[in-house]
Amino acid sequence: MTNPLTTGVHHVGLALPDIDAARDFFCDALGYDGVGGVPDYPAHFISDGSTLITLWQVSDPASATPFDRKKNIGLHHLAIGVADEAALATVFDRVSAWPGVAIEFDPCPIGEGSTVRHFICAIPGGARVEFATPFA
Repeated sequence: MTNPLTTGVHHVGLALPDIDAARDFFCDALGYDGVGGVPDYPAHFISDGSTLITLWQVSDPASATPFDRKKNIGLHHLAIGVADEAALATVFDRVSAWPGVAIEFDPCPIGEGSTVRHFICAIPGGARVEFATPFA
């Protein structure tokens, strides 16, 4: 392996039609903290202490085009790790009950023989988020 010039993902930015609803989802459902923002942009910055996410407000939510993972170039989904299967179950329970969330599929192995369980949902505003954990 070569010596990479980078050290990992610094942050992920999501453009959304309602950044307040997205901030509430991450902070209230998942325990993230607000760590800043730019009111004039507008943007909220949130973190779980490990991952920094920027939530950017689209200028005209009514005319914004929803992402289609099979037709658009761009972020397919954001994958967030959780500690274990119990944490995955807790996250699934909270997320699936959250207003504006659409569950794509329930927790399951990523594939046959996989040692990772996951689920994917669309958060308020439509961005796809995956939650994943190793399992035995």
